Amino acid sequence: MTISGSWQRTARGAGLLAPDGRIASTIFAEMSALAQSTGAINLGQGFPDEDGPAEVLDAARRAIADGVNQYPPGTGIPALRSAIARHQKRFYGLIVDPDREVLVTAGATEALAASILALVDDGDEVVTLEPFYDAYGGLISLARGVHKTVPLRRPDFQPDHDELRRVVTDRTRVILLNNPHNPTGSVLSRETLELIVELAHEHDAIIVTDEVYEHLTFEQPHIPVATLPGARERTVTISSAGKTFSTTGWKIGWLVSTPELVTAILAVKQFLTYVNGAPFQPAIAVGLDLPDSFFEGIARTLQAKRDLLSQGLVKAGFAVSRPGGTYFVVADAAPLGYADAATLCRELPALAGVVGVPISAFVHEEHAHDYASLVRFAFCKKTDVLERAAAQLARF
Repeated sequence: MTISGSWQRTARGAGLLAPDGRIASTIFAEMSALAQSTGAINLGQGFPDEDGPAEVLDAARRAIADGVNQYPPGTGIPALRSAIARHQKRFYGLIVDPDREVLVTAGATEALAASILALVDDGDEVVTLEPFYDAYGGLISLARGVHKTVPLRRPDFQPDHDELRRVVTDRTRVILLNNPHNPTGSVLSRETLELIVELAHEHDAIIVTDEVYEHLTFEQPHIPVATLPGARERTVTISSAGKTFSTTGWKIGWLVSTPELVTAILAVKQFLTYVNGAPFQPAIAVGLDLPDSFFEGIARTLQAKRDLLSQGLVKAGFAVSRPGGTYFVVADAAPLGYADAATLCRELPALAGVVGVPISAFVHEEHAHDYASLVRFAFCKKTDVLERAAAQLARF
Protein backbone atom coordinates (compact mmCIF):
# COMPACT_ATOMS: atom_id res chain seq x y z
CA MET A 1 0.00 0.00 0.00
CA THR A 2 1.22 3.48 -0.86
CA ILE A 3 0.99 5.87 2.09
CA SER A 4 0.68 9.38 0.76
CA GLY A 5 0.19 12.58 2.70
CA SER A 6 2.01 15.47 4.30
CA TRP A 7 4.45 13.23 6.16
CA GLN A 8 6.76 13.13 3.14
CA ARG A 9 7.22 16.87 2.79
CA THR A 10 7.58 17.16 6.57
CA ALA A 11 10.32 14.54 6.61
CA ARG A 12 11.96 16.11 3.59
CA GLY A 13 11.99 19.51 5.27
CA ALA A 14 13.69 18.00 8.32
CA GLY A 15 16.25 16.21 6.15
CA LEU A 16 14.87 12.79 7.05
CA LEU A 17 13.54 11.55 3.70
CA ALA A 18 15.87 8.99 2.16
CA PRO A 19 16.33 8.89 -1.64
CA ASP A 20 14.09 5.81 -1.83
CA GLY A 21 11.23 7.67 -0.16
CA ARG A 22 11.55 6.11 3.29
CA ILE A 23 12.16 7.86 6.60
CA ALA A 24 15.87 7.88 7.28
CA SER A 25 17.32 7.38 10.73
CA THR A 26 18.43 10.61 12.34
CA ILE A 27 22.07 11.12 13.27
CA PHE A 28 20.87 11.63 16.85
CA ALA A 29 19.31 8.17 16.97
CA GLU A 30 22.40 6.67 15.35
CA MET A 31 24.80 8.34 17.79
CA SER A 32 22.69 7.46 20.83
CA ALA A 33 22.56 3.82 19.74
CA LEU A 34 26.32 3.90 19.26
CA ALA A 35 26.80 5.32 22.76
CA GLN A 36 24.63 2.58 24.21
CA SER A 37 26.32 -0.24 22.33
CA THR A 38 29.86 0.93 23.15
CA GLY A 39 29.32 2.34 26.64
CA ALA A 40 30.64 5.72 25.46
CA ILE A 41 29.70 8.94 27.24
CA ASN A 42 26.79 10.44 25.30
CA LEU A 43 27.41 14.15 24.76
CA GLY A 44 25.36 14.10 21.57
CA GLN A 45 21.89 14.77 22.98
CA GLY A 46 21.01 17.98 24.75
CA PHE A 47 19.21 16.94 27.90
CA PRO A 48 20.45 17.18 31.50
CA ASP A 49 21.26 14.14 33.60
CA GLU A 50 20.38 15.88 36.89
CA ASP A 51 16.98 16.75 38.39
CA GLY A 52 15.74 20.28 38.71
CA PRO A 53 15.17 22.29 41.91
CA ALA A 54 13.51 20.47 44.79
CA GLU A 55 10.88 23.20 45.18
CA VAL A 56 9.62 22.54 41.66
CA LEU A 57 9.64 18.75 41.98
CA ASP A 58 7.85 18.91 45.34
CA ALA A 59 5.20 21.22 43.89
CA ALA A 60 4.45 18.66 41.16
CA ARG A 61 4.09 15.89 43.73
CA ARG A 62 1.73 18.04 45.79
CA ALA A 63 -0.36 18.84 42.73
CA ILE A 64 -0.73 15.16 41.88
CA ALA A 65 -1.65 14.32 45.47
CA ASP A 66 -4.14 17.20 45.53
CA GLY A 67 -5.95 15.85 42.48
CA VAL A 68 -4.67 18.24 39.81
CA ASN A 69 -4.84 15.46 37.25
CA GLN A 70 -7.62 16.42 34.84
CA TYR A 71 -7.79 18.79 31.88
CA PRO A 72 -6.44 22.25 32.68
CA PRO A 73 -7.87 25.31 30.89
CA GLY A 74 -7.06 25.44 27.19
CA THR A 75 -4.75 28.43 27.54
CA GLY A 76 -3.04 27.09 30.68
CA ILE A 77 -3.88 27.38 34.38
CA PRO A 78 -4.20 30.98 35.64
CA ALA A 79 -1.37 30.51 38.18
CA LEU A 80 1.13 29.60 35.46
CA ARG A 81 -0.02 32.31 33.06
CA SER A 82 0.32 34.87 35.85
CA ALA A 83 3.77 33.53 36.75
CA ILE A 84 4.86 33.85 33.11
CA ALA A 85 3.63 37.45 33.05
CA ARG A 86 5.50 38.21 36.30
CA HIS A 87 8.62 36.58 34.85
CA GLN A 88 8.53 38.78 31.75
CA LYS A 89 8.19 41.93 33.86
CA ARG A 90 10.78 40.89 36.45
CA PHE A 91 13.54 39.96 34.03
CA TYR A 92 12.79 42.12 30.98
CA GLY A 93 10.44 44.91 32.01
CA LEU A 94 7.68 43.66 29.71
CA ILE A 95 4.09 44.25 30.82
CA VAL A 96 2.03 41.21 29.79
CA ASP A 97 -1.68 40.50 30.23
CA PRO A 98 -1.78 36.90 31.55
CA ASP A 99 -5.36 36.39 30.35
CA ARG A 100 -4.96 37.62 26.76
CA GLU A 101 -1.26 37.53 25.89
CA VAL A 102 -0.01 34.18 27.29
CA LEU A 103 -0.60 30.68 25.93
CA VAL A 104 0.73 27.54 27.65
CA THR A 105 1.81 24.77 25.27
CA ALA A 106 3.21 21.24 25.21
CA GLY A 107 6.80 22.43 25.30
CA ALA A 108 8.36 24.98 22.99
CA THR A 109 8.00 22.54 20.09
CA GLU A 110 4.21 22.74 20.15
CA ALA A 111 4.41 26.52 20.48
CA LEU A 112 6.59 26.56 17.37
CA ALA A 113 4.32 24.15 15.51
CA ALA A 114 1.14 26.05 16.35
CA SER A 115 2.75 29.40 15.46
CA ILE A 116 4.12 28.25 12.11
CA LEU A 117 0.94 26.40 11.12
CA ALA A 118 -1.17 29.40 12.12
CA LEU A 119 0.91 32.12 10.47
CA VAL A 120 2.39 30.46 7.37
CA ASP A 121 0.41 29.57 4.25
CA ASP A 122 1.24 27.86 0.98
CA GLY A 123 4.32 29.48 -0.57
CA ASP A 124 5.08 31.90 2.28
CA GLU A 125 8.77 32.22 3.04
CA VAL A 126 10.16 31.57 6.50
CA VAL A 127 13.67 32.79 7.25
CA THR A 128 15.85 31.03 9.82
CA LEU A 129 19.50 31.06 10.71
CA GLU A 130 21.58 28.10 9.54
CA PRO A 131 22.50 25.73 11.18
CA PHE A 132 18.94 25.34 12.49
CA TYR A 133 17.13 23.14 14.99
CA ASP A 134 15.80 20.28 12.92
CA ALA A 135 12.14 20.79 13.89
CA TYR A 136 12.11 24.11 12.04
CA GLY A 137 12.59 22.56 8.63
CA GLY A 138 9.93 19.92 9.21
CA LEU A 139 7.35 22.39 10.52
CA ILE A 140 7.92 24.90 7.72
CA SER A 141 7.41 22.16 5.14
CA LEU A 142 4.33 20.86 6.96
CA ALA A 143 2.85 24.36 6.65
CA ARG A 144 3.79 24.35 2.92
CA GLY A 145 6.14 27.24 3.54
CA VAL A 146 9.42 27.93 1.77
CA HIS A 147 12.46 27.68 4.03
CA LYS A 148 15.12 30.36 3.48
CA THR A 149 18.28 30.54 5.58
CA VAL A 150 20.98 32.98 6.57
CA PRO A 151 24.28 31.25 7.43
CA LEU A 152 26.03 31.80 10.74
CA ARG A 153 29.66 32.61 10.04
CA ARG A 154 32.65 31.43 12.05
CA PRO A 155 34.40 31.98 14.36
CA ASP A 156 31.63 33.50 16.50
CA PHE A 157 28.65 32.15 14.51
CA GLN A 158 27.00 35.47 13.74
CA PRO A 159 24.99 36.31 10.60
CA ASP A 160 26.28 38.78 8.02
CA HIS A 161 23.97 41.80 7.97
CA ASP A 162 24.09 42.15 4.20
CA GLU A 163 22.99 38.52 3.84
CA LEU A 164 20.11 39.15 6.23
CA ARG A 165 18.99 42.11 4.13
CA ARG A 166 19.22 40.02 0.97
CA VAL A 167 17.25 37.01 2.29
CA VAL A 168 14.42 38.86 4.05
CA THR A 169 12.09 40.17 1.35
CA ASP A 170 8.44 41.04 0.78
CA ARG A 171 7.83 37.28 0.38
CA THR A 172 8.96 36.68 3.97
CA ARG A 173 6.04 35.90 6.26
CA VAL A 174 7.97 34.82 9.37
CA ILE A 175 11.49 35.43 10.64
CA LEU A 176 12.13 32.51 12.99
CA LEU A 177 14.98 33.09 15.43
CA ASN A 178 16.61 30.75 17.93
CA ASN A 179 18.53 32.90 20.40
CA PRO A 180 20.57 31.72 22.31
CA HIS A 181 21.23 29.41 19.41
CA ASN A 182 21.16 25.63 19.16
CA PRO A 183 23.42 24.06 17.90
CA THR A 184 26.20 26.68 17.87
CA GLY A 185 25.73 28.21 21.33
CA SER A 186 25.99 31.72 19.88
CA VAL A 187 24.12 34.71 21.27
CA LEU A 188 22.99 37.29 18.72
CA SER A 189 24.20 40.85 19.14
CA ARG A 190 21.81 43.68 19.89
CA GLU A 191 22.72 45.23 16.53
CA THR A 192 21.64 42.05 14.72
CA LEU A 193 18.37 41.88 16.64
CA GLU A 194 17.64 45.53 15.87
CA LEU A 195 18.27 44.89 12.18
CA ILE A 196 15.83 41.97 12.25
CA VAL A 197 13.14 44.20 13.77
CA GLU A 198 13.86 46.82 11.10
CA LEU A 199 13.54 44.23 8.32
CA ALA A 200 10.31 42.84 9.81
CA HIS A 201 8.78 46.31 9.66
CA GLU A 202 10.09 46.97 6.18
CA HIS A 203 8.67 43.73 4.78
CA ASP A 204 5.65 43.31 7.10
CA ALA A 205 6.93 40.05 8.58
CA ILE A 206 6.19 38.45 11.96
CA ILE A 207 9.11 37.56 14.23
CA VAL A 208 8.85 34.22 16.06
CA THR A 209 11.58 33.79 18.66
CA ASP A 210 12.65 30.50 20.25
CA GLU A 211 14.23 31.63 23.52
CA VAL A 212 14.29 28.38 25.52
CA TYR A 213 17.90 29.01 26.63
CA GLU A 214 17.08 32.53 27.88
CA HIS A 215 18.49 31.88 31.38
CA LEU A 216 21.52 29.95 30.17
CA THR A 217 23.76 32.74 28.91
CA PHE A 218 27.25 33.37 30.22
CA GLU A 219 29.24 36.54 29.58
CA GLN A 220 26.27 38.60 28.40
CA PRO A 221 22.59 38.96 29.34
CA HIS A 222 19.78 37.67 27.17
CA ILE A 223 17.96 40.29 25.09
CA PRO A 224 14.41 39.28 24.14
CA VAL A 225 13.45 40.65 20.74
CA ALA A 226 10.13 41.85 22.17
CA THR A 227 11.98 44.39 24.36
CA LEU A 228 13.37 46.27 21.34
CA PRO A 229 11.62 49.38 20.00
CA GLY A 230 8.90 48.52 17.51
CA ALA A 231 9.11 44.76 18.08
CA ARG A 232 6.40 43.98 20.61
CA GLU A 233 3.40 44.21 18.26
CA ARG A 234 4.85 41.78 15.69
CA THR A 235 6.75 39.30 17.89
CA VAL A 236 5.78 35.87 19.22
CA THR A 237 8.12 35.00 22.11
CA ILE A 238 8.46 31.27 22.84
CA SER A 239 10.14 29.66 25.83
CA SER A 240 9.79 26.63 28.07
CA ALA A 241 10.57 25.17 31.47
CA GLY A 242 12.60 22.20 30.28
CA LYS A 243 16.03 23.81 29.96
CA THR A 244 15.75 26.24 32.88
CA PHE A 245 14.47 23.73 35.43
CA SER A 246 15.95 20.47 34.02
CA THR A 247 12.45 19.12 33.35
CA THR A 248 12.63 18.41 29.63
CA GLY A 249 10.25 15.45 29.97
CA TRP A 250 7.46 17.54 31.47
CA LYS A 251 6.92 19.43 28.20
CA ILE A 252 5.65 22.70 29.66
CA GLY A 253 6.20 25.59 27.27
CA TRP A 254 4.54 28.90 26.51
CA LEU A 255 4.32 31.78 24.13
CA VAL A 256 3.75 35.47 24.76
CA SER A 257 2.43 37.86 22.13
CA THR A 258 -0.34 40.32 21.32
CA PRO A 259 -3.95 39.25 21.91
CA GLU A 260 -4.52 39.09 18.14
CA LEU A 261 -1.55 36.81 17.49
CA VAL A 262 -2.30 34.62 20.52
CA THR A 263 -5.89 34.17 19.31
CA ALA A 264 -4.71 33.17 15.82
CA ILE A 265 -2.21 30.66 17.20
CA LEU A 266 -4.71 29.25 19.70
CA ALA A 267 -7.04 28.47 16.79
CA VAL A 268 -4.45 25.91 15.68
CA LYS A 269 -2.98 24.88 19.04
CA GLN A 270 -6.35 23.73 20.43
CA PHE A 271 -6.44 21.01 17.75
CA LEU A 272 -2.92 19.77 18.45
CA THR A 273 -2.56 18.65 22.08
CA TYR A 274 -5.49 20.78 23.30
CA VAL A 275 -4.00 20.77 26.85
CA ASN A 276 -1.18 19.04 28.70
CA GLY A 277 0.75 18.57 31.94
CA ALA A 278 -1.92 19.54 34.49
CA PRO A 279 0.11 18.80 37.67
CA PHE A 280 3.31 20.18 36.16
CA GLN A 281 1.84 23.59 35.35
CA PRO A 282 1.53 24.75 39.01
CA ALA A 283 5.01 23.35 39.65
CA ILE A 284 6.52 25.49 36.90
CA ALA A 285 4.65 28.49 38.28
CA VAL A 286 6.59 27.90 41.51
CA GLY A 287 9.82 27.64 39.54
CA LEU A 288 9.33 30.93 37.71
CA ASP A 289 9.00 32.70 41.06
CA LEU A 290 12.26 31.30 42.47
CA PRO A 291 14.75 33.95 43.64
CA ASP A 292 17.34 35.55 41.38
CA SER A 293 20.04 33.43 43.02
CA PHE A 294 18.59 30.31 41.39
CA PHE A 295 18.67 31.74 37.87
CA GLU A 296 22.15 33.19 38.37
CA GLY A 297 23.35 29.90 39.81
CA ILE A 298 22.24 27.69 36.92
CA ALA A 299 24.05 29.91 34.42
CA ARG A 300 27.21 30.04 36.56
CA THR A 301 27.23 26.26 37.01
CA LEU A 302 26.70 25.64 33.32
CA GLN A 303 29.47 28.07 32.38
CA ALA A 304 31.91 26.10 34.54
CA LYS A 305 30.82 22.92 32.77
CA ARG A 306 31.35 24.61 29.40
CA ASP A 307 34.89 25.51 30.36
CA LEU A 308 35.62 22.01 31.71
CA LEU A 309 34.57 20.24 28.53
CA SER A 310 36.19 22.86 26.29
CA GLN A 311 39.55 22.32 27.98
CA GLY A 312 39.37 18.59 27.26
CA LEU A 313 38.50 19.26 23.62
CA VAL A 314 41.39 21.71 23.22
CA LYS A 315 43.81 19.17 24.73
CA ALA A 316 42.50 16.60 22.25
CA GLY A 317 43.50 18.92 19.39
CA PHE A 318 40.12 20.37 18.39
CA ALA A 319 39.68 24.03 17.57
CA VAL A 320 36.91 25.02 19.98
CA SER A 321 34.32 27.83 19.85
CA ARG A 322 33.37 29.84 22.93
CA PRO A 323 29.57 29.61 23.20
CA GLY A 324 27.79 32.54 24.81
CA GLY A 325 24.92 30.36 26.00
CA THR A 326 22.93 27.09 25.70
CA TYR A 327 24.11 23.56 26.44
CA PHE A 328 26.48 23.23 23.49
CA VAL A 329 30.04 23.80 22.35
CA VAL A 330 31.19 23.42 18.74
CA ALA A 331 34.53 21.79 18.04
CA ASP A 332 36.33 21.76 14.69
CA ALA A 333 37.84 18.37 13.85
CA ALA A 334 39.87 19.68 10.89
CA PRO A 335 43.07 20.13 12.97
CA LEU A 336 42.85 16.42 13.76
CA GLY A 337 42.76 15.56 10.07
CA TYR A 338 39.01 14.96 9.85
CA ALA A 339 37.36 16.97 7.08
CA ASP A 340 34.12 15.05 7.69
CA ALA A 341 32.83 15.32 11.26
CA ALA A 342 30.26 12.57 10.66
CA THR A 343 33.11 10.13 10.11
CA LEU A 344 34.82 11.27 13.30
CA CYS A 345 31.58 11.00 15.29
CA ARG A 346 31.18 7.38 14.20
CA GLU A 347 34.79 6.61 15.20
CA LEU A 348 35.03 8.70 18.37
CA PRO A 349 33.26 6.22 20.70
CA ALA A 350 35.98 3.66 20.00
CA LEU A 351 38.79 6.21 19.96
CA ALA A 352 37.87 8.24 23.05
CA GLY A 353 34.69 6.76 24.54
CA VAL A 354 32.70 9.94 23.81
CA VAL A 355 29.79 10.68 21.47
CA GLY A 356 29.10 13.98 19.68
CA VAL A 357 26.88 15.02 16.76
CA PRO A 358 28.06 16.55 13.46
CA ILE A 359 26.81 20.08 12.82
CA SER A 360 26.02 19.01 9.25
CA ALA A 361 22.91 17.33 10.72
CA PHE A 362 21.51 20.82 11.32
CA VAL A 363 21.94 22.26 7.82
CA HIS A 364 20.49 21.80 4.36
CA GLU A 365 22.39 19.26 2.31
CA GLU A 366 23.57 21.86 -0.20
CA HIS A 367 25.27 23.83 2.60
CA ALA A 368 26.69 20.89 4.56
CA HIS A 369 30.20 21.40 3.19
CA ASP A 370 30.44 24.76 4.97
CA TYR A 371 30.13 23.01 8.33
CA ALA A 372 31.51 19.58 7.42
CA SER A 373 34.28 19.35 10.03
CA LEU A 374 32.29 20.70 13.00
CA VAL A 375 30.96 18.64 15.93
CA ARG A 376 28.44 19.65 18.61
CA PHE A 377 29.07 18.44 22.15
CA ALA A 378 26.60 18.91 25.04
CA PHE A 379 27.95 19.97 28.43
CA CYS A 380 24.63 19.80 30.35
CA LYS A 381 25.81 16.72 32.25
CA LYS A 382 27.02 15.96 35.77
CA THR A 383 30.44 17.38 36.54
CA ASP A 384 32.00 13.96 37.14
CA VAL A 385 30.71 12.78 33.75
CA LEU A 386 32.26 15.81 32.04
CA GLU A 387 35.53 15.28 33.93
CA ARG A 388 35.71 11.73 32.60
CA ALA A 389 34.81 12.87 29.09
CA ALA A 390 37.41 15.65 29.20
CA ALA A 391 40.11 13.26 30.41
CA GLN A 392 39.28 10.68 27.75
CA LEU A 393 39.27 13.34 25.03
CA ALA A 394 42.58 14.76 26.27
CA ARG A 395 44.18 11.30 25.98
CA PHE A 396 42.73 10.99 22.47
